[in-house]
Amino acid sequence: MPDWINVVLRSLTLIALLFFLVKWLGTKQLSQLNIFETISGIVLGGIAAIHTIDPNSNFSYALIAMVIWFVIPFGVEKISLKSKTFRDFTEGKSTVFIQDGKIMEDNLKKEGYSTDDLLEKLRDNNVFLASDVEFAVLEPSGTLSVLPKRENRPLTAKDLGIKLAPAKEPQTVVMDGNVLLEPLANLSLNPNWLETELDKMNVSIENVFLAQADSDGQLTIDLYDDMIAVPEPTEKPLLLATMKKCQADLELFALSTENPQSKGMYQRNSKKMQNAIDTVSPYLS
Repeated sequence: MPDWINVVLRSLTLIALLFFLVKWLGTKQLSQLNIFETISGIVLGGIAAIHTIDPNSNFSYALIAMVIWFVIPFGVEKISLKSKTFRDFTEGKSTVFIQDGKIMEDNLKKEGYSTDDLLEKLRDNNVFLASDVEFAVLEPSGTLSVLPKRENRPLTAKDLGIKLAPAKEPQTVVMDGNVLLEPLANLSLNPNWLETELDKMNVSIENVFLAQADSDGQLTIDLYDDMIAVPEPTEKPLLLATMKKCQADLELFALSTENPQSKGMYQRNSKKMQNAIDTVSPYLS
């Protein structure tokens, strides 16, 4: 067999094997590597490269070495899940850099961080004054987690006492012009509903690049033709406006009638409508 064919076959085999080994080790390998995982990844890639370009090397040795370097990290990962002591040894521990608003200088020196390094990490978290930080900790992955002081945190709806409707995951119902049936079913919707909503917008399915729907049945779309203006969903604002108009009409009717019974009826129903508006407003705003 010619050497170039041998190299091609070795490359394809080791690429496939390396892909499945890394996949079996878990996606954590790709997102945040600890020291042991970094070494394992480098060695696996090195083994594959060496035995790919050298046709005279024993291919079985490459397979054995890669299996060993897969089994060891895999076993370490499983043991780490059950033992915090072992996990702290292999993955490292978090180090507090700022506590109660005070910088822990000894911990900075322990991790080899200068003041400039700390300020750079804070800027990465959109914090430009160290005095604005209540607590900061260096994670084993090397990222700095920052908790600003309470007065420097963004206001939330909870802080303002505003009640919001629970939000659920939107579903992508059209992608690249193709209808996705499973996401529609997740929202208890069907293609007929989708066609009806697109007809309201005067849009054909063939011109839809991306369409997403939320749990309230509101559809937002992006078209292939960027020159066409896409209307915004109006169902919820329109429903809220209609309810407010009904409530205002009931108040007007109560003011315009001289009949005590009719006046009382209009006033009662006006209050009921106002209660309904107050109840559904968080869901429609």
